[in-house]
Amino acid sequence: MSENETLTAQEPVSTERQEEYPVQTGSSDAGDSPNVAACRNCGEPLLGSHCYACGQPTKSLVRQFPEMIGDFFNSVFGLDSRITRTIVPLLLRPGFLTNEYFAGRQVRYVSPVRLFVFLCLTAFFVAQLSSDWRSDDSVNRPAGNALIGGVDLPSVEHNISEATSVAEVVRLRDLALKEIDGIAKEDADMPGVRGLLNGVEQIVRRHAQQRIAALDPASAAGDDPQQQVAIDPPRIDGAPTAVNTWLVRQSTRLASNIERIERDPNLLKDALFGAIPSTLFIALPFFALMLSLLYLFKRRLYMEHLIVALHSHAFLSLALLLIVILFDLRAWLTEPHTLPQALFNLALLALAMWMPLYLLLMQKRVYQQGWLATSLKFTALGVGYLILIGAAATFTALASVVSL
Repeated sequence: MSENETLTAQEPVSTERQEEYPVQTGSSDAGDSPNVAACRNCGEPLLGSHCYACGQPTKSLVRQFPEMIGDFFNSVFGLDSRITRTIVPLLLRPGFLTNEYFAGRQVRYVSPVRLFVFLCLTAFFVAQLSSDWRSDDSVNRPAGNALIGGVDLPSVEHNISEATSVAEVVRLRDLALKEIDGIAKEDADMPGVRGLLNGVEQIVRRHAQQRIAALDPASAAGDDPQQQVAIDPPRIDGAPTAVNTWLVRQSTRLASNIERIERDPNLLKDALFGAIPSTLFIALPFFALMLSLLYLFKRRLYMEHLIVALHSHAFLSLALLLIVILFDLRAWLTEPHTLPQALFNLALLALAMWMPLYLLLMQKRVYQQGWLATSLKFTALGVGYLILIGAAATFTALASVVSL
């Protein structure tokens, strides 16, 4: 064979020739089927949903819209048949999914990232829909749920509104102001808290003054000379002017938004529930870092600790979702002091006790240390993470109120 004939035989099939031959005869790789579909991009036989030669998928965007929606959820959340094989062990078998992932059996379960994203967003979305901070008989609002700066402002306002004498209003007002002053002294070093509490103080004083005016208009004038005290915006000595200007601007917005929250507490609820998932995403790497420090001599990769963190937070999100659903079902289907309500309460108690036990068992089974070492590290991890989450929640609350 000449050199020209050899080059001709080795020449790849052109695009025009590919279009002429959309179907090729089967080969030993393609099985015994006489006709095998060919990739429309490179002409190689198709052995699956993607071409093994160029990687092009067999499905394009030109297809039925419902099928596109299904593929979208499958791509983003991995919601296919794997979800049923993932949720049950995630809830009932601590450490199972993590050990399966480390053992290389990954494709049969929803990936840790998708699992956490889906459950976290779903849990807080359902919690946001099922709670109403404006009504006293809300399904999921226990007393003191809507705390602003550590003060149960809705409860204080409700008690003042129910007072039947001026003396009682003054007593309740002074008691609330004393509580606010105590919180201010405890958190004096935290930026922004003083401005927030000043705003809460002004709301309490104004609400008390309005109630006093309703009970005895003659005694309302001059009862509280500090009512009109302006909010003192936080300032940092020695900081650039731009920083202090920004603090003053944020403090002004904070005071304005507190009044809006007074009229509609659901504004705060929506802002918090919308910000908490982002806070958890930010906290995840720090949780994994704590694990890597506690198990430094295990010589595990940081990404392994991150997988543990993802599965842990996915379980907590699933548990939160179940708690919200149980609260709703209890309110809709049961009457107070009945057997069905007692069963719901028992289920809620069991789920609350299972959450820390699950995390302890998961840590034990994944890292395979003795009970004493695991318990000590679990305690240290819990305390450190609670401090981290507490600081992040405080910052999230302040940022949510300011950004309303």
